Amino acid sequence: MTDQPYVLSSRNGGVVTLTLNRGERYNPLSREMITALQVELDKLADDRSARVVILAAAGKGFSAGHDLKEMLTHAGQELWQEGLFGECSRMMVDLTKLPQPVIARVHGIATAAGCQLVSMCDLAVASENATFALPGVNIGVFCSTPAVGVGRNINRKRAMEMLLTGQMFDAKTALEWGLVNKVVPLEKLDEEIDRYVQVILGRSAAVIEAGKRTFYEQIDQPLGEAYGTAGATMVRNLSMEDAAEGMGAFLGKRSPNWKG
Repeated sequence: MTDQPYVLSSRNGGVVTLTLNRGERYNPLSREMITALQVELDKLADDRSARVVILAAAGKGFSAGHDLKEMLTHAGQELWQEGLFGECSRMMVDLTKLPQPVIARVHGIATAAGCQLVSMCDLAVASENATFALPGVNIGVFCSTPAVGVGRNINRKRAMEMLLTGQMFDAKTALEWGLVNKVVPLEKLDEEIDRYVQVILGRSAAVIEAGKRTFYEQIDQPLGEAYGTAGATMVRNLSMEDAAEGMGAFLGKRSPNWKG
């Protein structure tokens, strides 16, 4: 597997699937894996022909998180801060900056930074065999960076439960807590994801891009500032050609012909 790409990219029309490709090791988020994924995200940032991104994984599980062997071999605060964690944090944030909605396709384990990766996607569909954990406390490494994403998906008490116990949680629990959107049998995973894909493809790409950008910009702002950010986006949105087309189509009881 060493001569294989760390991330596979495939396209079906406007749908791009990025697949973590170290399944024999549960797709650890090594620096090589993070770099490979960052390269693909950078390409997509300027690709308006791509409408939806699916983040999937090869093998028996989604991702077991950072590569512990790599972390032990390359010890050092400067390397960790500027290298592994700096690069990983940039990649995680860039998922939210993509113009396209990103859907996590989760099967098997999604632990530590792998769980973080799920949390940073816009939507997540999990198979019934998926399991989730922030288990760093079990080995003396508190999952502080994974908690950034997970703590913005689920409530504080649940996030601390995951962080303090390091226990594994099943897909049903992840759904109840808000970490994933849907849980389906493994054989139905792609079918359920395609439901989201088809809905998104039927909407204006320009409107979705602007809306996604504003959502992440305002979500952690103070209330008044958040309304200012969102209100400014609404004004710009209403001046878009697709806004006039969408409202006209609704009132005219016809399908819209999106331009953006």
